[in-house]
Amino acid sequence: MRLGLACAALLLGVAPARAERVTLSLNGTWQITDSVGAEPLPAAYRARVAVPGLVHNASPPFPDVDAFDSVELIGNRISQGMLPSSARVEAPGISRQQRNYFWYRRTFAAVARRAVALLRINKAQFGTAVWLNGRKVGEYPGCFSAGTFDLTPAIRWSGENELVVRVGAHPGVLPPSYPTGTDFEKLRWTPGIYDEVSLLLADNPVIESVQVAPRIASSEILVETKLRNTAAAPVTFDLTQAAVPWRPPLTSQATACLRAVTLAAGEARAVRQTVKIDGAHLWTPEDPFLYVLETKSGGDSLRTRFGMRELRFDAATRRAFLNGRVYFLRGSNITLHRFFEDPDSGTLPWDEAWVRKLLVEIPKKMHWNAFRFCIGPVPDRWLDLADEAGLLIQNEFFVWTGDPGWKQWPDRRWDVPEMIRQYSDWMRDNWNHPSVVLWDANNETKDAVFGDRVIPAVRPLDLSNRNWENSYNLPAGPDDPVEDHPYLTIGEAMGWGEPFHMTDLERRYGGPKEPLVASRAAILNEYGWLWLRRDGEPTLLTQKLYPKLLGAGSTKDERLRLNAYLLAAETEYWRAHRDYAAVLHFVYLSCSYPGVFTADHFQDVKTLTLNPWFEDYMGEAMKPLGVYLEFFQPRLAPAESRSFRVRMVNDGYQAQKGELRLTVEGADGREQSRAGTGFEVAPLGALTRDLELTLPAQPGSYVIKATALTPAGATTVSRRQVTIGS
Repeated sequence: MRLGLACAALLLGVAPARAERVTLSLNGTWQITDSVGAEPLPAAYRARVAVPGLVHNASPPFPDVDAFDSVELIGNRISQGMLPSSARVEAPGISRQQRNYFWYRRTFAAVARRAVALLRINKAQFGTAVWLNGRKVGEYPGCFSAGTFDLTPAIRWSGENELVVRVGAHPGVLPPSYPTGTDFEKLRWTPGIYDEVSLLLADNPVIESVQVAPRIASSEILVETKLRNTAAAPVTFDLTQAAVPWRPPLTSQATACLRAVTLAAGEARAVRQTVKIDGAHLWTPEDPFLYVLETKSGGDSLRTRFGMRELRFDAATRRAFLNGRVYFLRGSNITLHRFFEDPDSGTLPWDEAWVRKLLVEIPKKMHWNAFRFCIGPVPDRWLDLADEAGLLIQNEFFVWTGDPGWKQWPDRRWDVPEMIRQYSDWMRDNWNHPSVVLWDANNETKDAVFGDRVIPAVRPLDLSNRNWENSYNLPAGPDDPVEDHPYLTIGEAMGWGEPFHMTDLERRYGGPKEPLVASRAAILNEYGWLWLRRDGEPTLLTQKLYPKLLGAGSTKDERLRLNAYLLAAETEYWRAHRDYAAVLHFVYLSCSYPGVFTADHFQDVKTLTLNPWFEDYMGEAMKPLGVYLEFFQPRLAPAESRSFRVRMVNDGYQAQKGELRLTVEGADGREQSRAGTGFEVAPLGALTRDLELTLPAQPGSYVIKATALTPAGATTVSRRQVTIGS
């Protein structure tokens, strides 16, 4: 598109300074206090707290700050016999603290006088109300999306401004029909402003939002800009868009301009433009190339980062397609709002170095390219880093209410218009992130309202038309994927149904059992049921499991090693059969303390040191060139000659070839016998090889290894422990 002179001047940087938005960060240390009542404003503040952060980090601390029992948790405890039936309550639950609200206070000076002053609080829970200079300017009930408040009528353009923000101390301050988070394994509910806060100063027309939707086939982006004229008179302006690479050198510039746009007094309008990006550099996990779109209205400006990528799921092939090619997702889950419960969480979720190691360094080392952000959103900065790291994110809204047949708690009766509004806001905050490739409406929930009303209402808002995953409900769209949670050891752990043995995998079908799941692209985003706390002790859900697996009196190290060994074997199994578009283990980051239901695999979460056995076994199981030794027999006869089946998969776009080696090693690590053959796995392909091997004659404990070796020296290993002899 050829630019007019007025638009060209803006893009060349010669526009007046007043065309630029001024953004003032209000992050930092705030004063804080608490109250029972919603008003009046506090007369004094007795502690300090970091923003962004959580109230349990306040100094001095507030007693019982996290104490709230949700209706789901109480129902779960009743079902497990931990509470009597008489303990059942109505939604949302019971507060165990002597307060309903926390009040944040700070002051700021406006750095420039402009027509409009907006306060943006990226995320806070539970519900937000704002006062400026003693005047209430608005409320926002959302806990998982940004609230924006117009400060213009109350701001002092010279001198000091007093800003007060009130948040709910627990979910019970909001109507039970509003989404505040539902998780029947979450014990602590921590309030706070847990994402960034900023003051936005601009002139009219104000840019309320920009959505960028890549169109890789035509090498262009569709841009929707929402504008508002808050002035009492019409405004006419040129709307310009310029896309440049995010990192220098800025080798190219794509531009578009819409001239002489007029907004009437008080009018809001959405404007769409197409920006051609010739020879666009595509975004992938292997090459997470990013662009920035700079939007200018003459009175306001906004920089929007994006990536040229499209990810879709296909029901016919049951595969995920990234930029038009089949792509296999490997990774894990992050339950950040459970980590908020962890005694060691502190300020770690807002420590840049810690989050970067969590999302960039470790996933690369573990060969992960995908995560589900499960039952609770993350701060915006986390998604920024996911964009830069090349992670594919299944972004899940914080709803987990289960199946009504479980009969653990009263059904939630959602305020559907409010749900639609909050889902819309949540999408608005996330849809420009190339890492966000799938909307997830809920976790393990059966409720028709999501497929019948919520998803159809909000799906058209996303110009990228991402797929939606709707948990245990029917898919809402013809190619929408479904999730599967095949917890093989749940019967053994909980005493339900038939016990499971690893030997079952030698003859078990390797894909989904449910016909619905088998008819769609399936996402395996929970499996294992093997959780151990970081100290090696079983969780509430595995207390009965490990005595059955290891006998009474097992040690911490025995349990942690077995946990990693079994989890890796399951991972190899699910990948080898190629029946899932994504394999995401549960869970990479969670919480760990006595009484917890699930837990993660860190030896030290403060330093993000993984348990070494988990790092070893799962690091092998998730390599792009996957190897699965299809063998789980506990004992074999000495000197026996037998055939072993090995399955291989190749997640890459280049053929992989080399030597497949099968060996038996003794307890001292020395090789006792070997067999081998060549292999060549096609791009995105799989193969099966049967190798004959003679076992050692000496009885004892051994490890059988299937190892793929490439000419470049890369290896992938699948290991099985076996006893030879009686």
